[in-house]
Amino acid sequence: MKKVYIFTDGSCNTISGDGAWAYLLDYNGHRKQAAKFVANTTNNRMELSAAVEALASLKESCYVVLTTDSQYLKKAFTDGWLDKWQKNGWQTANRKDVKNKDLWQKLLKLNDIHELNWEWTRGHMGHEENEIVDKLALRTRKAGSKR
Repeated sequence: MKKVYIFTDGSCNTISGDGAWAYLLDYNGHRKQAAKFVANTTNNRMELSAAVEALASLKESCYVVLTTDSQYLKKAFTDGWLDKWQKNGWQTANRKDVKNKDLWQKLLKLNDIHELNWEWTRGHMGHEENEIVDKLALRTRKAGSKR
């Protein structure tokens, strides 16, 4: 099974609602980047979208180390949040609908295809690949906002 490193980030202007997601894939030193502008969105949707798009771009089942600066994304998988939400009919402990259910469901399907290891890094702290995807998402958001 191929081992792929994925780094993801999302960017969103909370005033305008303009956002973007970005990812960087690294397989044996070969790197691929992608990003996309999205209007009328949230930062959490962009964080999730980055992971969805990165995982969906893989052509076969892989062992993936996915590094994100989003605790929301990582902890949903590593701390059992997704299991609890599903058992509660996609409701939180406060009996509110889980936000971004559509993206969580896509991630769960992708999780069944790939063997995922989730890692977290603090954003804006010099982690090379996190800085790359942060800048790419921000640049993509700003360019898309000018259209």
